[in-house]
Amino acid sequence: MGGVTAAIIAIAGIVLGWITIEIACKPCLEQGREAIDRSLNPDYDPDDDDRIRAPLNPPAKIVVDDDVGVATSHPA
Repeated sequence: MGGVTAAIIAIAGIVLGWITIEIACKPCLEQGREAIDRSLNPDYDPDDDDRIRAPLNPPAKIVVDDDVGVATSHPA
């Protein structure tokens, strides 16, 4: 009887640990699962993705200040 009790307690601990990890890491796990689903979908086209982001380092614009005569760069 002690073995059955120990097994039930161990299984309950594993289930509660799994639920804790799912709740704590929900955003990360959702992004990973979405990426896996996209990679396994044969109809997925990355060019049709609406979530395309702007470049991290956009090219700088050169602005010439006529009063000072100095050219400075500003992000676009």
